[in-house]
Amino acid sequence: MKFPLYFSKKIAFSKDNKNNLSKVIVYIGRLSVALGIIVSLITISTGLGSKKAIEDRISNFSGDISVKSTRSNSSYNTSILDTNGLDKKAIKSVPGVAGLQSYAAVSGILRTENNFAGVILKGVGKDFDKSRFEPFMIQGSIPDYKEDGYNNEIILSEKIASDLALKTSDSIVAIFSKEDQKPIYRKFLIKGIYKTDIKLVDDLYIIGDINHVRKVLNMNETEVGGLDVFLEDTDQIADVFPKIEKYIGYKNYAEKVTEKYPQILDWVNIFNQNISLIITIMLLVVVINIVMVLLILIIERTNSIGLLKTFGATNGQIRSIFINYTLMIMIPGLLAGNIIGIGLLLIQKYTGIIKLDPENYFISTVPVDLNPIYIISVSVGIFIVSGIAMILPSYLISRISPLKAIKYS
Repeated sequence: MKFPLYFSKKIAFSKDNKNNLSKVIVYIGRLSVALGIIVSLITISTGLGSKKAIEDRISNFSGDISVKSTRSNSSYNTSILDTNGLDKKAIKSVPGVAGLQSYAAVSGILRTENNFAGVILKGVGKDFDKSRFEPFMIQGSIPDYKEDGYNNEIILSEKIASDLALKTSDSIVAIFSKEDQKPIYRKFLIKGIYKTDIKLVDDLYIIGDINHVRKVLNMNETEVGGLDVFLEDTDQIADVFPKIEKYIGYKNYAEKVTEKYPQILDWVNIFNQNISLIITIMLLVVVINIVMVLLILIIERTNSIGLLKTFGATNGQIRSIFINYTLMIMIPGLLAGNIIGIGLLLIQKYTGIIKLDPENYFISTVPVDLNPIYIISVSVGIFIVSGIAMILPSYLISRISPLKAIKYS
């Protein structure tokens, strides 16, 4: 074992070398490291967890990429998707694509005896991916939309159901209007109630049979208003998007979910900025505290430095001793910070004790993403950066004269 490391261990783990000042210094150093680890872990895990939860919710509802007709306008009524050049099989075979489903949408009004609500009926068919929608369900069940006749069962959002005082198994009348024609009335049975926590979705959308939308919009039994394309990993959207565009036809266009809901993208980007800012601040705080610990330890042990120099130790060896010593002081702080930080995150992950307002945050509880890579990176990163930051202050040792250090000890 090299001399600096051996000597560092001897003084770090000795029970007789710590006076009251040393104990306070060591305590402050470990406390700052532990707090830095705790805050960093919570920031990264909840920030990335929130980002992933929001992206997953919106992409599971409307797909990561939507294919629409270029004739679509700003209205909520979808235009017929042009089939010339559209190759669904080729889209499905694109690497990274997990699946796709057809849909058509039309705006309308739900009316009860005492109230009404403007809604968008998103009609889905036999390719509707129930497994992706199931996590949103809070009551009832998902109907089977087989595109065989007209299925009158629909799924309402909790927000719409609450506003209209409706529950599962209730009936509701929907009114759809067409240009220069009389309104079309449809009576639906509420089969289930969903909740995405995304206000832009929950305030407007109901799920129903695509054949009802086709009837209202004068579409034939094979025409659709668009395609929802689901990816295996939302983070791959930039790579997969141009490949999908090759198979959608000239009269259709593809739209990323981030373009469809730009306000949600802006909110997600805030998480990235906040995570970077908080991690930077905590890293600076930890480094400053550890450097101060090193400087105080050097000043406190001036006489020991003089003796080491007298016995032939070089400035480099003595610097290594004090840097290693300070890093060893950090280890209990690193362990305590990880234990407390991960413990708090596990409590939140499995109890959801901390709630959020979904109207402002798009989620109702603080989600947690316990990624081992990030957990390890935080500890290793703080440890390495602290070690590098101590190199320059440690040069104070070279200015200590052995003769004076021993004389005034």
